[in-house]
Amino acid sequence: MPRIIGVDIPGNKRVEYSLRYLYGVGPAKALEIIERVGIDRELKAKDLSPDQIAQITKILQDDIVVEGDLRRMVAADIRRLQQINCYRGIRHRRGLPVRGQRTKTNARTRKGKKITIGAIRDKTQRRLAKA
Repeated sequence: MPRIIGVDIPGNKRVEYSLRYLYGVGPAKALEIIERVGIDRELKAKDLSPDQIAQITKILQDDIVVEGDLRRMVAADIRRLQQINCYRGIRHRRGLPVRGQRTKTNARTRKGKKITIGAIRDKTQRRLAKA
């Protein structure tokens, strides 16, 4: 398992797929990195030489914002939206969908587990709900 910027990437996968385990590296960036270093696309990550790993690390540190720095940037952007009280910031603060999705149904990923609100009219059902 090669280690790049503090992250263990899987050695049994091809390099272009292993690089995607880094936060901020997707399919296009992974291919760009491979082409800049001059690595064969079929090469497995465990077969990378220390020199190739050093070249990949240098590219990631110099040219691409990844891992901790990117996470900090995203968190700072969300904090800024919340401080200026814009619509997106309010949605982030309340834990609701930010990009215009409906909330009458669905949106369970953002809203969490469904909570039933209201009175139970039937006495037997009320007893069962308390237990």
